[in-house]
Amino acid sequence: MILHANIIGEGKPLIILHGFLGMGDNWKTLARQFAEQGYEVHLVDQRNHGRSFHSEEFNYELMANDLKAYCKEKGLSSINVIGHSMGGKTAMLFATMYAELVSKLIIADIAPKFYPQHHQTILEGLSALSNNKEALKGRKEADAFLSKYIKDVGVRLFLLKNLYWVEKGMLGLRVNLPVLTNQIERIGEALPPNHHFEKPTLFIRGGASNYILDEDENTIFSAFAKAKLVTIPGAGHWLHAENPTQFYAEVMAFL
Repeated sequence: MILHANIIGEGKPLIILHGFLGMGDNWKTLARQFAEQGYEVHLVDQRNHGRSFHSEEFNYELMANDLKAYCKEKGLSSINVIGHSMGGKTAMLFATMYAELVSKLIIADIAPKFYPQHHQTILEGLSALSNNKEALKGRKEADAFLSKYIKDVGVRLFLLKNLYWVEKGMLGLRVNLPVLTNQIERIGEALPPNHHFEKPTLFIRGGASNYILDEDENTIFSAFAKAKLVTIPGAGHWLHAENPTQFYAEVMAFL
């Protein structure tokens, strides 16, 4: 099965991989800007996310191979890849497994290290929402229901992008919640040892995020010899949404 993607623009292929519980559409605004600079942007939905296929199996090796199959199907080579958070983990593994396909790699606010599980409240809230028919009658109702679990409006808006109309008057979630909940430990897995990528790599971190710490630099540079690390001051984990102007500028300067 081939991943679903929204393709914007023409030119050199640029693949963007979203984070956990996200989808390619989260990146539409930036994708249009990259397209204006001569890139064919592929906003890919990873398995169990967005409009891509659902599967009982879920891990980074499978997701890297999904991307390999997508590239083969679309005839893509010498690609640039941007990966955010979970998508960054997929991108790192993909680049170390299939370096011949990758020209440059951009990783947004994630390191190659192990991360402890920290999405329990979000998954609990989404699970409760998916089982509450009253809350699924409209987006306003869904937001009010989810606010009992998640106080941050920005995070709620991001999660509620997963809603779609199953039928008139009834919303559903695009993400494969049962599998993602069951396989949640997979999300934090580190890049396997002895995986290296020798081509230009840009790590962009949010200055107000704790995902990439100063002590992670050794781990980054040992796996990515040509890595460069830049910080967007004041931005959190969703740095591309919080400061798209600087994120865009850093990516374009690197490309």
